[in-house]
Amino acid sequence: MTTSTRLGAELIELRRALHRRPEIGLDLPQTQARVLAALDGLPLEVATGRGLSSVTAVLRGARPGPVVLLRGDMDALPVTELADVPYTSEIPGAMHACGHDLHTAGLVGAARLLAERRGGLAGDVVFMFQPGEEGYDGAGLMIEEGVLEAAGRPVDAAYGLHVMAADVPRGVVAARPGPLMSAAAGLFVRVIGAGGHGSAPHEAADPIPAACEMVTALQTMVGRRFSPFEPVVVTVGAFHAGTLRNIIPDEAVFEATVRTFSAAAGERIARESVRLCEAIAAAHGLAAEVRFIPEYPVTVNDPREFDLVAATARDLFGAERFRVLEHPVSASEDFSRVLERVPGAYCFLGAAAAGEHRGLPGNHSPRARFDDGVLLDGAALLAELAARRLARPD
Repeated sequence: MTTSTRLGAELIELRRALHRRPEIGLDLPQTQARVLAALDGLPLEVATGRGLSSVTAVLRGARPGPVVLLRGDMDALPVTELADVPYTSEIPGAMHACGHDLHTAGLVGAARLLAERRGGLAGDVVFMFQPGEEGYDGAGLMIEEGVLEAAGRPVDAAYGLHVMAADVPRGVVAARPGPLMSAAAGLFVRVIGAGGHGSAPHEAADPIPAACEMVTALQTMVGRRFSPFEPVVVTVGAFHAGTLRNIIPDEAVFEATVRTFSAAAGERIARESVRLCEAIAAAHGLAAEVRFIPEYPVTVNDPREFDLVAATARDLFGAERFRVLEHPVSASEDFSRVLERVPGAYCFLGAAAAGEHRGLPGNHSPRARFDDGVLLDGAALLAELAARRLARPD
């Protein structure tokens, strides 16, 4: 068995062990322990998080040089797995439905590959094993705890990747310069009325029609107030009101996710969505409590670092396995916190479990399946990006 084949088999074994025991949020003790065991014996300076189950490892090159950060997120989702795989989740209500188990194993692989090349490296590599990507802002917390200064000086460049269960063909690397993924924010609305009997709505102050009008008006506002060349997405994912069909409730509440691709659009939708909901409530003689909470900024690829990703992927895998995305993706990612501070790039790696990627269950689906045969490619790409960036004269 070749060294490459052995490493690939070990990474698959690690990934499947992580898949069986998924953990959610910022506290991932079993995942953290597996990562620490997988890194044991490598020439790394390893530290764990104070307020979260992160792992930060620093590989010192043989000569001075820049600092490159590689990131892999580790947390799972609150999803009950329905995928038919022999290593299915053993934890009810938890599943690696977004492929972070592949990210974790792939970053371990990159650490092993770079450790073997340590004598030829001029500079340091920081390996960022991050919990809490799925809505917990783990990247922001790791930044607060000092991950960008873990090598003793600031990081000069940062790279990460995300596997895709659909949309990208297996083994293909896809990215684009500039905005890659949207900013995310949350819109939270509470419409306050006065309850009463459903047979006499004129004697109550019904919050439901006003809340429903807000939902449709938000969609109209996006289509009529924003240019079609400045994408804005508003999706109401939760709506709650009432207990019985003949009771007018005191209040109705709903929550929406908002996605934008520029700071200007984000600031504008924040102002206008709040004003719209408050005005509709007032028109109905009601009150509304409206909160707009920014979550993650736009994930922006530095053009020069994108060029490095493109060249590296083509050299490693062939030109046919790299694609430039025509449009950004409306999902969001807290690695944007890192790319706000450090020039870098993020890319997608197709991990469709079947030959045809179209029509398959995508990321976050309880039926999502990821082909862990791409693990070695992901590890090799991250390792080579770090090595080339360290060697690049700036």
